[in-house]
Amino acid sequence: MPIPTELVGSLPRPMRLQEAYADHDEGKITFEQLQAEQDAAAADSIRRLEEVGEPIVTDGEQRESSFATYPITDTLAGTGLAENLAGDGQFFAIFDDGHHRQLPRLTGGPFRYKTFAEEFVRKNRAIATHPVKQAVIAPSMLMLLYPLEGEIDGYPREQFLADLCDEVEKDIRGCFAAGAVRVSVDFTEGRLANKNDARNPWTGKNMLQEFIDLNNRVLDRFSPQERRNIGIHTCPGGDCDSVHSKEVPYEQLLEHMFDIDAGYFLIQCASEDDREKVYRLCGRHSREDADGVAQVCFIGVINPLDPRVETPEEVRDALVAAARHIPVERLGATDDCGFSPFSRDVKPKHGSPDAARDIAMQKIAARLKGTQMASEELGVGSEPVGV
Repeated sequence: MPIPTELVGSLPRPMRLQEAYADHDEGKITFEQLQAEQDAAAADSIRRLEEVGEPIVTDGEQRESSFATYPITDTLAGTGLAENLAGDGQFFAIFDDGHHRQLPRLTGGPFRYKTFAEEFVRKNRAIATHPVKQAVIAPSMLMLLYPLEGEIDGYPREQFLADLCDEVEKDIRGCFAAGAVRVSVDFTEGRLANKNDARNPWTGKNMLQEFIDLNNRVLDRFSPQERRNIGIHTCPGGDCDSVHSKEVPYEQLLEHMFDIDAGYFLIQCASEDDREKVYRLCGRHSREDADGVAQVCFIGVINPLDPRVETPEEVRDALVAAARHIPVERLGATDDCGFSPFSRDVKPKHGSPDAARDIAMQKIAARLKGTQMASEELGVGSEPVGV
């Protein structure tokens, strides 16, 4: 079987769509008009992914405010916020270029999603000819909606966590029921949990194990066969061509992340200074038996933050090197991160989000070709790559 490959999820939104988000925030267009622009960008994303040969496609998260906030708000600015939330929550990420991203603040209970990702899957399945995947947000990110200290009157933390786990489980199951063949759970807060940033209080609270336990609290509700197609994605952030936690030693996460009982992991690596160390850590800590499922390591071979397009040969060489540490039957290829996880992202290093969309497709094509070449060199099949 050839080395499998899949993208993380997001693609840069066209400038026209980003302007539509801004116009909706300013009351210039209706939500239905915004949705029309989202649908057009989603259809274009799927078409282009299928044209380059991506085996499993997404809409590039064109319909989402962001990877983290799609269940609870229509836009990043907080237009269409779900019930029992206020817009003045804590920062969940402060990026190296100085900008930040903020979560809403929970004001009471019960906690309920406003939007479930199965809505996107159904729309995508209606227009895609290739299988469809969907990325969802981890409970470990949304637990940061609750105040770090104390409790909300009438809504204790444990009740919130129980409600949160129910909503995340419902989100994942809904995606599969709508026809997704894969669901990946975004865990960008994993590496960030080891960063002690005085501007961002939660990062100094040693929450990684708490995050892992909460994610398993959801995943343990799924059978091994189901978990084979549930992934975990980790990276040091990716927004406006900047990162939030790349300086945190990767081993602080990778020595523990595989305790999550997921079937596969989408792991940032192409942008690491010491890729060999990442290969070794993944080979050492990924599990052949994670409560009934073998963990597959999809190694990042494409850097979405860099406009330079990798060559297929570079992709091939990275995967061949990774295979010296990771059993080839548990090796996959991916991109380091989503190409644009937030709906308002002008992609400054790329020149424009429209240029970044074109570059993303060239990078994806290089990943596909390079993965094919690595499969042939490692003697694991010459048919088209896929899951």
